[in-house]
Amino acid sequence: MNFSMLRRLMVEEQLVSRGVKDKRVLAAMGAIPREVFVPEEQRTFAYEDRPLPIELAQTISQPYIVALMAEAARVSSGDRVLEVGAGSGYAAAVFAELGAEVYAIERHPELTASARARLTQAGYGRVHVLCGDGTYGLPAQAPFDAIIVSAAAPAVPSLLLDQLALEGRLIVPVGSYPGPQKLLRVVRESSLGFSEENLGQVHFVRLVGAHGWPEGPPPDVEQEEAEPRRVT
Repeated sequence: MNFSMLRRLMVEEQLVSRGVKDKRVLAAMGAIPREVFVPEEQRTFAYEDRPLPIELAQTISQPYIVALMAEAARVSSGDRVLEVGAGSGYAAAVFAELGAEVYAIERHPELTASARARLTQAGYGRVHVLCGDGTYGLPAQAPFDAIIVSAAAPAVPSLLLDQLALEGRLIVPVGSYPGPQKLLRVVRESSLGFSEENLGQVHFVRLVGAHGWPEGPPPDVEQEEAEPRRVT
C-alpha cells in the first residue's frame, strides 16, 4: 500500500479542502506516518476521513480534527506543549514535528506504553509520554505555550489555565456526552485575564479524571464526529 500517496491525498482532500491554511501544520501531517499510530488491523484505513479504534476502546482522532486543533494552538518551534490524552501518540507527533517540546499525559498504562513505542518507531522518541491523571496538568513543567486536551471536559479546566504561559493557548472541547460539545480556544492575555473563542461543534470521548468526568462505564458509543462545524 502506498502510504505516501495516501498522506498526500489526506492533506489535499481532508485538510486543505476544509480550510486548514497553516502550511506548517499541513507539512507536518504530510510527513508523519499515521499508519504507525494505529493497530495492525487498522493500517489499511489509517488515512480515511474518520476516527479509528485503538486499544482499550479508545480512538485515534480523525485527521481533520488533529489539524484543526494544531492550527488553533498556533504551535511554533521551541514552544512547550502539553497534550492531555495522548492516546496513540499521533497528535503528539504532530506537535513535535512542528518543533515543540512535547509532554503528553495518558491515564491508561497500556496506552502510555504503546504511545511511547509508536512515537519512537516514527522517529519522535524525544516526546515525553507520562502516565497519570491529565486533568491535573503537569505543574512541574509549566508554564506551557500551548495545552491541547484530546477529550471533552465538563467545563474549562481551571488547573490547566493556571499552567498557561502569557499568550499561551488552551484548546479544549467542552460539553457533555453525547453532546453538545464545543471546541474552545482560550488565550491567556494577562496574569488573570483570558479570552475565549468558540471554534465549532465537535464530538469527543469524555475527559475522565479528578477534575473531569468521573470513572464509570462509557456510553454505548464514544467517538469523534466526522464533520465538526467550524465557526469563523
